[in-house]
Amino acid sequence: MMRWFTFPVAVLAAAAVFLYGQTAPPNAAGISGGHVHLYATDPAKLQQLLVDVLGGTKAQLGRLEMVKFPGMFIAVAQRAEPGGGNDGSAIGHIGLYVKSFADVKAKATAAGLGFRELTPNIQAFVTFPGDIVVEVQEDASVGNSPVVFNHFHMNAVNTEETRQWYLKEFGGVDTERRKNNKGAGVPGVIVDFLPAGGKGKAPATPLAPTKGRAMDHIGFEVKDLNAFAAKLRADGVKLDMEPTDMSSKGLPGLKIAFITDPNGAYIELTEGLSKVK
Repeated sequence: MMRWFTFPVAVLAAAAVFLYGQTAPPNAAGISGGHVHLYATDPAKLQQLLVDVLGGTKAQLGRLEMVKFPGMFIAVAQRAEPGGGNDGSAIGHIGLYVKSFADVKAKATAAGLGFRELTPNIQAFVTFPGDIVVEVQEDASVGNSPVVFNHFHMNAVNTEETRQWYLKEFGGVDTERRKNNKGAGVPGVIVDFLPAGGKGKAPATPLAPTKGRAMDHIGFEVKDLNAFAAKLRADGVKLDMEPTDMSSKGLPGLKIAFITDPNGAYIELTEGLSKVK
């Protein structure tokens, strides 16, 4: 299979610029990549796999347990029966660049995880418990870090319409992570899009909403959540949850809100996650 070529992208801050795990400095719209939220029947096991296989480190914000990577967090919480993995969902998978493909392959294989190579010795899909799909690709740009978060891969019925929505609402910029396939870049992450039915296939309509699934939602860190929420309302975007201070609910210093993208991907907006070290 052809390698998914990578390109230098100015919106992806170098890992050395910000502390390991902290979110990247925001763009002009006050937005940066924030986190991915997973549900698992055994969250401690999933957390440890993310640490052991991918090279993340554990972090905690009040009652919220996370695994941190340069510029991004993966939150893991418990749910008795998550409603399915990535297959058929609006979130196709998440992607990371790794310093050593061979190292990740050996660790994933030893842990009994699904491992499907896309480009031999360079790129693969790793399937974690709950059918959670993570793409890994070896890339020298990670520098001294074992891993750097790279992208949210979104399935879309209309890829360009969805991309324009992300560009408009999150102040994203045109990126080309793969040849002839544009995404929307914000500091710390590229939002990448492919047709819901797969290349050359009719799109699946509708896609399964992500809320309640093993990969429940993606997240963006926002510099001023109240102001951003007002901007979303003015643009006609419905807020599933208005900005709420979570300090009294075991998440000190964190304010959150939720929206849903045009294809059913649940999105959390946070203010305060950037302070976690």
